[in-house]
Amino acid sequence: MATGGKYVELFGGADLFIQDVGQGEPLVFIPGWTFTVEVFEKQIEHFAKRNRVIAIDPRSHGRSTVTAEGNDYITHARDLRTILDVLEVENPTLVGWSFGCLTVWEYIRQFGTDSIKACVLVDMSPKALSVNEGDWTEGNLDDIAFAYTNYLRDTKGHRAFVEDYARNVMVQRELTDKELQWLVEQSLNTPYYIAANLFAAGMFSDYREEARRLSEAVPTIAIVAEHWQDAAKGTIAKVFPSTKVEVLGGHLMFWEYSEAFNAIMEEFLEG
Repeated sequence: MATGGKYVELFGGADLFIQDVGQGEPLVFIPGWTFTVEVFEKQIEHFAKRNRVIAIDPRSHGRSTVTAEGNDYITHARDLRTILDVLEVENPTLVGWSFGCLTVWEYIRQFGTDSIKACVLVDMSPKALSVNEGDWTEGNLDDIAFAYTNYLRDTKGHRAFVEDYARNVMVQRELTDKELQWLVEQSLNTPYYIAANLFAAGMFSDYREEARRLSEAVPTIAIVAEHWQDAAKGTIAKVFPSTKVEVLGGHLMFWEYSEAFNAIMEEFLEG
């Protein structure tokens, strides 16, 4: 992991861990559900050569303070605003992965688009659940309810859920035991009861209007996984059609195919 780790203090005394390295136009990376700055190691190393790169452990993730309150994307967006203000970051490009996109859209809902230069949305629908056939969702309602009630009720279930998701959704090759353990341990830094709250908060959110507003106001690209590209392209075309779309790998494509992902981002940033 790159150097440059520091903490930003939030109201109430909680501390958020961030990586802050490089100089130039700022890129801000926000990880998904229960994950940490470590997943962006290959992006931090690559883009810090010409950009200021900031990556965040959201509250109750990674090395940030585990808090009893604020484990939702409304608060995560406020935390993001605090980080940008404290670090004096102007006109950043926001890069959200998975539920990190919810933080981006919630930021737009609360604070608008005037202070954002561009946005990279990595593999997340603005409405994770839907009963409409063909919509881009995280899964059908029964599967999501089963995951919430049967897995995210204790640490053992949390571990089993992440192992299954890592093997079947995140990557397209077989993970080594060491890689799988690394991914699982990242997620388990977040207590299972907070992970369950974040899971529910994300699944029942609806950011379709914010996705449309964002893509019409600033340059925006969505990089989506191959396994649901048809549904993703259909939803994007209907909901936020100003967004450029690229398809690559599985849900963790920026880690598995880092060179291809970085090249897509570079082309977008240069354009």
